[in-house]
Amino acid sequence: MIHFGMLTLIENHTLQDNIDLCESLGLRFIELNMNFPEYQTDELQKTDELIRAAEKAGIYFTIHLDENLNIADFNRLVSDAYLETVRQSVAVSQKLMALRDRYDPERRPLTLNMHMNPGIYITLPDRKVQMYERDFETYMKSFAAFRSLCEEWIGEADIRIAVENTDGFRSYEKEAIRYLLESPVFGLTWDIGHSKAIHETDVPFITEHQDRLIHFHIHDATETPAKNHLALGDGELDLMARLQLAAQRNARCVLETKTIEALKKSVAWLKEHQLWNT
Repeated sequence: MIHFGMLTLIENHTLQDNIDLCESLGLRFIELNMNFPEYQTDELQKTDELIRAAEKAGIYFTIHLDENLNIADFNRLVSDAYLETVRQSVAVSQKLMALRDRYDPERRPLTLNMHMNPGIYITLPDRKVQMYERDFETYMKSFAAFRSLCEEWIGEADIRIAVENTDGFRSYEKEAIRYLLESPVFGLTWDIGHSKAIHETDVPFITEHQDRLIHFHIHDATETPAKNHLALGDGELDLMARLQLAAQRNARCVLETKTIEALKKSVAWLKEHQLWNT
């Protein structure tokens, strides 16, 4: 049975606003987004408050790590801060496992969603040079350290760090992801709308590793013009095929629309197509 959840929405100013909306729509979980000031590590560490609020609604939480997360930054002061952010977020997830155990009967791994940071580039007269591609060995050393630390922090906990596709994986990012996926504590998130908006260029890589898919971001999209985060049914995606794969992978699905109206419309679309609580 697919568990559908929602993002923390910018229209909602408090956690309780998001919880009330989640409960009213019959969604199962909320993905707490660390790009918001109210979901930084100091706030997430108030796990007793998070658990009490979630229990009243019968829901649980996953976490979306800061999109700026850059564990390979050449400035060690910067990368160390991001590594500590991940460590603290894993510790929070370990405490939130009790909610997962109570409200997800199938006990899917609890996820921390992660973007790959492409780093900076230098513009030459005839091309752009990505610094991580130029200094690939240094880049991969950072990921070797990251993978080892994550394995240590997560230990035996049923937690996975799920790497999400965004605007097209670069060649050096693919190598880093392949390396991460050699570890059992990592998996993949497929954002199906992002794929559509960039002409599905990520699909071959995702298909190659579809056995590691554990999390989906679901929203509609168009290629021309490129539009993302549309309500289900408002774009060009073959949503049924993507949702069928999500069901096969026993994955969670975040309805990643950015407005309350679009979220409600997406829930209605799922019910209309008899996909609700499938």
